[in-house]
Amino acid sequence: MNKDHQFMQIALEEAQYAAALGEVPIGAIIVYQDRVIARAHNLRETSQNAITHAELMAIQHACDVIESWRLEETTLYVTLEPCPMCAGAILQSRIPRVVYGARDRKAGCVDSLYHLLNDSRFNHECEVTEGVMAEECSALLTNFFKTLRIRKKEEKKIRKLRKK
Repeated sequence: MNKDHQFMQIALEEAQYAAALGEVPIGAIIVYQDRVIARAHNLRETSQNAITHAELMAIQHACDVIESWRLEETTLYVTLEPCPMCAGAILQSRIPRVVYGARDRKAGCVDSLYHLLNDSRFNHECEVTEGVMAEECSALLTNFFKTLRIRKKEEKKIRKLRKK
């Protein structure tokens, strides 16, 4: 197993922690000198805070560890293609490399909707590796939302029965 797969497996573990909390299962880690210095998962539902995406929380923690806002010799691994907010934070923190699993056709701003990390108009660009363990990352998300839809449908039936 190569390094990208090894590190993505750790990001997937973070995503599984998120799923266990009822959060959208997205995990992120930041690696510096072949060592994980930050790991995080989505906490938007738990915190009721729109900016508690896995990537942003991992970036914040990595900045604390390195004691700098510049994360210049790091790699971010994330299970889902970053959204515009997270892509902006990646650029601002000067992360040179991003590795992600599944594409996000509705909000992805690395390859799907926009190419923010490779736009030469910005003062920083990232090397991007996409599709690492994409099937596993995608399956985790698909299963989570499938289960959520079933649960909501069942809850709706129960509410309907209680009204009778």
